[in-house]
Amino acid sequence: MVEASPPAVGERPREGAGRRRARVVLHVDMDAFFASVEVLDDPRLLGRPVVVGGTGPRGVVAACTYEARVFGVRSAMPMAEARRRCPEAVVLPGRYTRYAEVSGALHLRLGQVTPLVEGIGLDEAFLDVSGACRDTGDGRSLAEALRARIADDLGLACSVGVGRSKLVAKLASVAAKPTVQGAMVLPGPGVVAVEPEEEAGFLRPLPVRALWGVGPATGRRLERLGVRTVADLADLPQGTLERAVGPTAGRLLAGLARGEDQRPVVADRRAKSVGQEETFARDLVDPTVLHRRLVRLVDAATRSLRRAGYAARTVTVKVRFGDFTQVTRSRTLAEPADTPHVLGTVAAELLDEVATRRGVRLLGVSLSGFAGADRARQLRLSLGTGAAERVTVGTPPNAPEAWSAVAAAVDDIRTRFGDAAVVPATLAGSDGGGARRRGEAQWGPSGDGGAGRAEGRGA
Repeated sequence: MVEASPPAVGERPREGAGRRRARVVLHVDMDAFFASVEVLDDPRLLGRPVVVGGTGPRGVVAACTYEARVFGVRSAMPMAEARRRCPEAVVLPGRYTRYAEVSGALHLRLGQVTPLVEGIGLDEAFLDVSGACRDTGDGRSLAEALRARIADDLGLACSVGVGRSKLVAKLASVAAKPTVQGAMVLPGPGVVAVEPEEEAGFLRPLPVRALWGVGPATGRRLERLGVRTVADLADLPQGTLERAVGPTAGRLLAGLARGEDQRPVVADRRAKSVGQEETFARDLVDPTVLHRRLVRLVDAATRSLRRAGYAARTVTVKVRFGDFTQVTRSRTLAEPADTPHVLGTVAAELLDEVATRRGVRLLGVSLSGFAGADRARQLRLSLGTGAAERVTVGTPPNAPEAWSAVAAAVDDIRTRFGDAAVVPATLAGSDGGGARRRGEAQWGPSGDGGAGRAEGRGA
């Protein structure tokens, strides 16, 4: 498939090893993933415009079928705008747990191709298949076989890009996808493989905003220089580019325009933060209500933190007002922690620093600055052994090790009996909201508490 590099001067080629191959990277991207899972689970939706996301007036579109894209609906669009553009759409609230289940099945199959799998969200991943290609052939054949297996095993379609870098593989997978032209959905090739000698011809016609690092602000700066395509960027003197966007960004973009991307595929890529946020159906003003919502967010975020085996030093609270202005407040602790008592106390103090009289549209909390949980948790309380570890006699009830034991006990109870089995006292009762479920209201509030799953369906 790929022209091999000659051995370096003085290097003796290994006997029987043949010529070295260039790196081969796949980018697998599921087509309209969340919406496609909904169609898979309810075949009556096949061929209909399906939109998944927050169904309330403040919800956003998480995904939509290509039949909905014909009407101009797209991901991240306000759901109200999606309804206006496509009144006949089947609008469904997202089911994060179901999508995560299918994603797990997908990644299981990816891992059977190569151990070098870098997941990007639930529905896409990079694979370094350089080693697999030595045994199974070229990257295109491997991509086609993988795509066919995903379709056969999961009943879902994906697009696969093949290149010698993550940049080219990602852009190739975009070129492999179905497209919308007027009122028609045109099937894509499914697999696009870009050989090293074809990279320049593939990259140069693309819009410059297709490159990583070219967001709206950088794009406007480049447009003022007459740069609209990757070819324009590649031909621009690097000094001019660096003066426009800065030396570091200028060098990076110049290299990307030439197809230079040496980033490895990193298996088991670890998150740098965990967080939770909630958009409210109406602006909240009452500090008591806001603090109750914050407790719920901190409870869920610290649960994710402990599941990952981490403790965090930095707490960040985000507040977005009804006029979409936003403020954040952060604080870094001297020692990492993983309990809602310690981190929640800091989050509550940060929220108190923000004047909320204007009305809060969104509230969020993020935990970062990770360390191993063993630095924060000295004692564990395991309900499954029958011989629970106890905190030392005389330990003050507010000591960190006491709260670590409480958190461990709560985790064990929830593992055995479900997340709703134990909730913070402030969340108990009909208006407390209970424990926050994973993925809940991820795309904004639903307007019907979940009843929208039947919305727009035929009899």
